[in-house]
Amino acid sequence: MKIYTLQLGPIQANCYIVQTAPDRCIAVDIGGDSRRFLDFIAGKGLSLRKILLTHGHFDHMLGVEEVRKATGAEVYVHTDDAKMLVSPEYSLFEGFGMSGSFPAVSDYTAVFGDCWINDGDCSFKVIHTPGHSEGSVCYICDDVMFSGDTLFNGSCGRTDLAGGNTTDLVNSLRHIYMIDRDLKVYPGHGEESSLAYEKQYNPYLSRFKGEL
Repeated sequence: MKIYTLQLGPIQANCYIVQTAPDRCIAVDIGGDSRRFLDFIAGKGLSLRKILLTHGHFDHMLGVEEVRKATGAEVYVHTDDAKMLVSPEYSLFEGFGMSGSFPAVSDYTAVFGDCWINDGDCSFKVIHTPGHSEGSVCYICDDVMFSGDTLFNGSCGRTDLAGGNTTDLVNSLRHIYMIDRDLKVYPGHGEESSLAYEKQYNPYLSRFKGEL
């Protein structure tokens, strides 16, 4: 499994391109810059089969519809965030004063926690981690976790936006802390990390140390 990282869209959210077979890939979040994304995978000789969204905020999905139409890729989002894909209000596109028309995603599959999404040689487990948004998820594949805006390097997602909930986020972070193996962490913004490092040095995770 090879992972490429692009920073896309108006807030430069991380987009991860995961090579799941020699000639195919999936993407985790496409926050904009659709043409740049399409040129990148074409340059790698990869066919995009699936787009996995960690949540529905505009900075993680603005490029999805154009890429979906160009590639025929299936789009996956947690059922609790599905409304964001068709709403400039719920996706915060309007609230953050974005210009232009909102590129609603017209075809997607709603998923739930603990289900699996398979592609090529890879299987991605959906972990429901509400708090930053109602339908925030992490995806775990082998020794990798794509944590969206739930867990960052040294920090965690904000809860003061519509759909955010501090109690839910604390419970989600506790759930992540209880994972009993190390994982490479690829967050929605910022630098990658590891779960072991975050458990030790991230104050939002290390607080659960006494609960084991």
